[in-house]
Amino acid sequence: MAKKPVKQQESEYNEILRQAVAVINETRISIARQLNASENTAYWEIGKLLHERKLESKHGNAVVKRLSVDLKERFPDMGLSPRSLWDMKKFYERFSLSAPKVQQAVALLPWGHILLLMRFVAGDDDRALFYATECVSKGWPRDLLVNAVQMQMYEHAVLSNPANNFKKTLPENQVEFANETFRSSYNLGFLGVTDSLEEVELEKKLVEKVKQFLLELGKGFAFIGNQHVLEYNGKIRKVDMLFFNRQLRSLVAIDLKIGEFKPEYVGKMNFYLSLLDRLERGEDENRSIGIILCATKDSVEVELSLDGVDKPIGVADYQLLLPKAELQKVLTDEVRAFNAEQNRALPAVG
Repeated sequence: MAKKPVKQQESEYNEILRQAVAVINETRISIARQLNASENTAYWEIGKLLHERKLESKHGNAVVKRLSVDLKERFPDMGLSPRSLWDMKKFYERFSLSAPKVQQAVALLPWGHILLLMRFVAGDDDRALFYATECVSKGWPRDLLVNAVQMQMYEHAVLSNPANNFKKTLPENQVEFANETFRSSYNLGFLGVTDSLEEVELEKKLVEKVKQFLLELGKGFAFIGNQHVLEYNGKIRKVDMLFFNRQLRSLVAIDLKIGEFKPEYVGKMNFYLSLLDRLERGEDENRSIGIILCATKDSVEVELSLDGVDKPIGVADYQLLLPKAELQKVLTDEVRAFNAEQNRALPAVG
């Protein structure tokens, strides 16, 4: 029996490795979510108890303080301060009348995220669901949640139409999932960029922090490589970044642009996808998908540029975080304002 070529063996091994890493990462995320949900269930029930006992800050402060002392004696590692107990009551009151899908999404968040979410979204369940889902699926730390709200990511996501041609170029059973998988805007704040940069620098930073970029892209992505070589007809082309999405069973090519979207980018991506489908697409895989990632885009121009193109292509823009010092100030101001509000709500008992 003939041996497989070394290149094919290496390719098969890399696929096994990618899938194994994805399984372990997904398992770890699942465990973290379960831990958050269990802890938040306890907080929810305590909040419900305080609510049903009709304890308010004026006449219930002494009771809550005593309760805090007794609970901390039994559970010293849970952080059951009087302020935390009042937060649990607010938690229950804020979401007790919300739809089950909102409650379930919020319950998966770390407690610190929930406190910030309650401050940011007030009584708007749609915004709460959006930010909770993003935090869970992307693993956002609290500073990214703060920044996403400051940049009105929810408002941008709701108002923007899908900037792609997936409905015309993908099988019907893939269209909805593709639209859920790829978004019209991505937050690249984890790069910590504060100044202008060239495309090659943007690519280098994304490669250096590819794990965070995979979280931002969403579930099921495996990184294949950057400047991926496609050689055909004696000529060489290079794809900026190449991924594989396990759910879509498709190669995903990303072309990075530091400026605004231009119609000619579509023709270039269309050519790359033709090469990928011809040279690297597996027999059991769906057609390759292209994403053009630009600093800005005009929706009308994107729509016209994609008209008549037979390869599945989407156009997305990206947002960068505030400079680190400014972001830290935003987060510090939010926390200080929240603490001041809590202190006003808990008058001293003489």
